[in-house]
Amino acid sequence: MTDYCFLIPVALALGAIALGAFMWSLRSGQYDDLAGAAERILFENHDPPDDTTSAHTDRPPHRN
Repeated sequence: MTDYCFLIPVALALGAIALGAFMWSLRSGQYDDLAGAAERILFENHDPPDDTTSAHTDRPPHRN
């Protein structure tokens, strides 16, 4: 029975922390643009690719 005197306040404190974190995320605008991330994945990125192939050509060939 004495365990409940310890576990109930711990559970209430963790619930209050979780509720506080959720309320903070609502106020800071975390859920403002729900459709933006879902739509961004559908469109291709038209940026030119990085020129990483030239970095690999000045290495000598690997010998076994």
